[in-house]
Amino acid sequence: MNLYFQAASFLDELELKQTSIKAALSSQNLPEKDSKRLLALVISTLKYKPTIQTLLSLIPLTKDDKKVIYAKSKNLPLVLVHDLIFAAKPGIQSSTGPIKDAILKHKTRLAAELVKLKIKKGVRSNKELQIGGGVGEQIPRYARINTNLIEPEELIAFLQTKEGGFFTFLDKGPFPDPIPTKSFHLDEHIPNLLVFALAASSILTQHVSYTSGHLILQDKASCFPAYVLAPQPSLTSQPSHVIDATAAPGNKTSHLSALLAHASLLAGISSPKAQDKVHAFELSPKRFKVLEMMIGRAGCTNVELGGTRRDFLETDPYGAEWRDVKYLLLDPSCSGSGIVNRLDFLTEEAEEENDTTKKERLDKLAGFQLNMIRHAMKFPNAKKLVYSTCSIHPEEDEHVVLAALESKEAKEHGWSIAPRSMVLPDWDRRGRPEEMAGRVDLAESVVRCEPGVDKTNGFFVSCFIRANLIEDPAPMQVQSVKAAKKGKKRKAEQSTIVDDNQDQKKEGLAQKLGKADPIEGYPATSSTETSEGAKKKKKRANKKKSPAGMAQSTPSADQ
Repeated sequence: MNLYFQAASFLDELELKQTSIKAALSSQNLPEKDSKRLLALVISTLKYKPTIQTLLSLIPLTKDDKKVIYAKSKNLPLVLVHDLIFAAKPGIQSSTGPIKDAILKHKTRLAAELVKLKIKKGVRSNKELQIGGGVGEQIPRYARINTNLIEPEELIAFLQTKEGGFFTFLDKGPFPDPIPTKSFHLDEHIPNLLVFALAASSILTQHVSYTSGHLILQDKASCFPAYVLAPQPSLTSQPSHVIDATAAPGNKTSHLSALLAHASLLAGISSPKAQDKVHAFELSPKRFKVLEMMIGRAGCTNVELGGTRRDFLETDPYGAEWRDVKYLLLDPSCSGSGIVNRLDFLTEEAEEENDTTKKERLDKLAGFQLNMIRHAMKFPNAKKLVYSTCSIHPEEDEHVVLAALESKEAKEHGWSIAPRSMVLPDWDRRGRPEEMAGRVDLAESVVRCEPGVDKTNGFFVSCFIRANLIEDPAPMQVQSVKAAKKGKKRKAEQSTIVDDNQDQKKEGLAQKLGKADPIEGYPATSSTETSEGAKKKKKRANKKKSPAGMAQSTPSADQ
C-alpha cells in the first residue's frame, strides 16, 4: 500500500500547484526502479482522472467507506480505482486491509458504470477515455540534429554504432507505423529532424547525443516557425539580425541559430559575420535561466541574450540597437490547447470551462498576441515575421492573423500575409476559411496541425512579409535521403573556406561522438572546401573514434 500512499501524496502536491511532475518525483528520493513505477502510476492516473472521478461519484459510498478511503488523502481512491480498472494487469497490488476492502466491495458496480460511460461517450477502448483521448500516444518522439555542433550524416552514422545505441536507420519509405523502438528515420518536411518511436523517449533523454546538445528533443510542429522564417545572412555591409521575442526554453532559438549559420555556409560566406545574430528575449527569471543553459549547451555562438531579462514589448523598434532587425519570430503565451504530450498538461483543470470564462481568457490572450505582432511590424527594416501558437482555438490563430492584417501597422508599413509557397507548401492541413472571413487564399497561407492526427501536437503557423523588402526566397535545402533521391542538391560550393575556428570546433565535437563514413544516399555536408580543405577533412576522418570521451564531459540533461 506504500506505493499508493506515495502516489496519492504526489497528486496532492500537484493539485495544490506546489510543484511540477518532475520536481515532485525528484523530491521523493526513491531508487530508480521505484521512481519509474511511481511515475508511471501517477501519469496514468492523471490521464484517467476525470473518468475515475465520474465513476466514484456514481457508486454508493457509505460514510464509513468515505472515512476509510479518504482518511489519508482525497487522491488515494483515484490511484486505487485506477489500478483496479485501468492498470495493464487490473487489481490493487497490496495486502488485504480496510482501505482495499472498501474499494473492492464496489468493484462490480464500478465495472458496470464504466461500461455505461463508454457507451454514453461513444468510445470502445479505455484509452479513449484518457485526457486528450490518448492522442499523445500517436505522436512519435522527434529529435532535431543540432548542426551548430555536428553534421547530420555524422550523427546518423553514430546512432548506428555500439556507442550510439545500435539504432537502425530506416532510409527508405514507406516507414512502419508505429516505428520500432530502436529504429528512426528522417522527417519528410523538416531538414535534419529525426523521427523515433515514442517508446524510445526514455533512451533518448539519457543518450549522450542529447545530453551533449548534439541532438535536441523538439516536437515536429515546434520546428515549423524557425523553418518558415528561414533567416538569411547579410550579403552586404548591413548585418542581418533576428529576434526571438519569447525565447525560453530555447528550442526555437537554437533552431534559428543553426539555420542562420547554415545559410551562411550555403551562401558561400567564408566567415559568417559576427554581427549576424539572433536576439533572444525572455522576461521570466526562471525561464531565462533555462534559456541560458539551452543556448550554451547547443553551442549557439550567434545568439545574443543581452545579459539581462528583456521584455520585447518594451523595445523601441526605431532605436539604433534594432535597426538591423530583418526577421522576427513570435511564439507568445497562448492557451496551450494543442499540447497533448506534455506531462504537466495532465495537471491542468480537467473540468470544462464555462463559455463565458473561456471566451474571456481567449480574448485576453488574443489581445496580447495581437499586440506582439503589431509591435513587431514597427521595426523599420524588418521584412519577414512568423507568428505561431500551440493553440487549436481560432480566436488565437486565424482571428489574430486577420486582425493583424487590418491593423494600422500592417497598412502603414506594407505588411501582408506570405503565400502558401513560402509557408510549408507541402503540408496539407491549412487554415480554416470560415474563420478568415471566407478568404480561401488567406486560409491557404497559414498552417494548422491537428493533435495526434498529424503526428504532432496541435499548432498554428503564419508568416507576414513586406513585399518591398523581401527577396524571392530560395528553396530551403532539404537534407534528407528522400530529397536527395529526388535530385534536390545544395547550392554549388564556392571556393572560400569555412572559418577555421568554427570548423575545428564542430570537428572536435563530431569526433567525440565517433567518426563514421557518410551514409549512402545522404547529402554531403555543405561546408565549402578548397583542395586544402578536402585534405584536412580526409585527415580528420581517419582519426581514432572516441565517443566515450564525450560521455565523460557531457553536461546534465535539461528536459
